[in-house]
Amino acid sequence: MARDAVTLQVPWSGGERAVRISSPTRVIWPEAGITKLELAEYLVAVGPAFVEANGGRPVSLERFPEGVDGERFFSKNPPRGAPEWMRDVTVAYPSGRRHPQLVIDEPAGAVWAAQMNTVVFHPWASRADATDLPDQLRIDLDPQPGTGFAEAVPAALALRELLAEVGLTGYVKTSGSRGIHVFAPIRPEHEFLDVRHAVIALARELERRMPDRVTTAWWKEERGERIFLDFNQANRDRTMAGAYSPRALPNAAVSCPLEWDELEQADPAAHTVRTVPARLAELGDPWAGMHDAPGRIDVLLEWWQRDLDDGLTELPFPPDFPKMPGEPTRVQPSRAKKPEAD
Repeated sequence: MARDAVTLQVPWSGGERAVRISSPTRVIWPEAGITKLELAEYLVAVGPAFVEANGGRPVSLERFPEGVDGERFFSKNPPRGAPEWMRDVTVAYPSGRRHPQLVIDEPAGAVWAAQMNTVVFHPWASRADATDLPDQLRIDLDPQPGTGFAEAVPAALALRELLAEVGLTGYVKTSGSRGIHVFAPIRPEHEFLDVRHAVIALARELERRMPDRVTTAWWKEERGERIFLDFNQANRDRTMAGAYSPRALPNAAVSCPLEWDELEQADPAAHTVRTVPARLAELGDPWAGMHDAPGRIDVLLEWWQRDLDDGLTELPFPPDFPKMPGEPTRVQPSRAKKPEAD
């Protein structure tokens, strides 16, 4: 009903935008009791930092019309009814298809997405003005059964040192759950496949140095109780929750940027829709100015070629990708046909 709505005034560089929030009392996170209006107000409060981290990029919207306990779906095409001041950009997918995706240029865009029941924002690693050329190298440290956030911390710290060895600056954030995300700004000079190879080379080197703690094994049965370095998050059309994006978890956790010296004592569950605005206001944004001095991936590509020359091969791609050149079989090792004995 028309009267069951609230209009928020959202600041931006040109003044304010009025964004209407219908059904403001709808509960999005039942366990935490957080409503749709609170979600929108959160995005107003963190708006400038959210846009600096995620703005100007194609973004997929993970939407929850019935709250986080209900069904979810991804919007890649811009939802109908987008305001005229929002824009989109056409991107290419691994299948060869092309279609538009939303681009958020100001906080009101994120607030309007919340009006459309968006909880999680998934920005691309490339910008709207060069969608084929990532300007972020991203590494997802994914704890496997028997491990958790505490086990991911040493791997993230070692990864930071390794990035520094190749001239890259790492930035860290919680995933919002048990994992850790490490980003490094890079010059947009290489296509997604090259950046993926750079991530694989980086992950393999970290695996050599921490073989009992991290793994690049794609198949779960081979990972053991280690941190999986998810190289496939570097592929085209593969995204992770953006910085300051809420997560669809019972406590309304946020994927929260941290200073490196906070990491060892960090509690991911403490960073939520209700706590992050005050943290940001008090401490500032650890990711501010991330792209002021981007690096190059040349050394990592040299490592990739070195590993190929030493007999290592391409690693598997996600199952929905077309078969890629040099890719090994996509058969789970335990199900692979064994050679017959003589």
